[in-house]
Amino acid sequence: MSALSLSQLPVRVKVCEMGPRDGLQNEAGIVPTSDKIRYIDLLSQSGLALIETTSFVRPSAIPQLTDAEEVMASIDRKPGVTYVCLVPNVRGLERARVSGVNAIAVFTAATESFTKRNINMTIDDSLAAFRDVVKAARADGMWVRGYISTAFGCPYEGRVPVEAVVRVADRLAEMGIDELSVGDTIGVGTPNQVVEVAGALQEHLPVERLAFHFHDTRGTALANVVAALQMNVTIFDSSSGGLGGCPYAPGATGNLATEDLLYMLHGMGIETGVDLEKVRNASRFIGGVLQRDLVSRAYNALEAQLLRA
Repeated sequence: MSALSLSQLPVRVKVCEMGPRDGLQNEAGIVPTSDKIRYIDLLSQSGLALIETTSFVRPSAIPQLTDAEEVMASIDRKPGVTYVCLVPNVRGLERARVSGVNAIAVFTAATESFTKRNINMTIDDSLAAFRDVVKAARADGMWVRGYISTAFGCPYEGRVPVEAVVRVADRLAEMGIDELSVGDTIGVGTPNQVVEVAGALQEHLPVERLAFHFHDTRGTALANVVAALQMNVTIFDSSSGGLGGCPYAPGATGNLATEDLLYMLHGMGIETGVDLEKVRNASRFIGGVLQRDLVSRAYNALEAQLLRA
């Protein structure tokens, strides 16, 4: 079999930044609100198309995100950037609406065990709850994203059948979501699985509405991105510096780092519209706030070059 020519891959990719929500919610300590705002504003300057900023969940559920209203009221919203907030229910949607949010996300999983431990619902119950949320959001003209976690493997049930992912995807698509992000929550996926899942989903959803959210727990995230590119997927989630993980998935490490994703895509000649140096600025800032090293390989390599210069 001949090698796939780069000219056959997509020429442009949309990068969706997860750091401010998915990254910071997993920190043990509470990040000051002013630092969150500064972090988001720095990311906004980089050319990212989408930034997931916060979540309107019960404060007791995720204490790190109790300042959602203040964050959304204070960030400098740049034209052309979609600022997405996760909402779990209609009450969360009301809080988001009052805060001037115009893009939301809903979150479920492909396995019953994970859904139960994560949001204390069955998959069907979560989808039933989201139906009202999505309907109300779309009536208000909001843009809506859906997440399916544990699409490749579950910490409680092991490997996940593709049919289980498709079933949930179909239900979310029927609600009228604008974009679907499919997650490898614990970082067990391999390129052959990506091809299988992407192929199955494209029979039910246009590829331009399909995103992938990879974790790099076993070092396969970038390989999985290439596999998804070969399936014409053009939307990828990542987190600056590699922040994040999954508190409900034992052993799971951070998300695919935005710097690693950008370095590879730009090296392949694929456009993103994102300035890698400005993402590094944001990562450098939040790394200083957290007072710890970041895991992004590209970030650390480029920072080492800067120190030697």
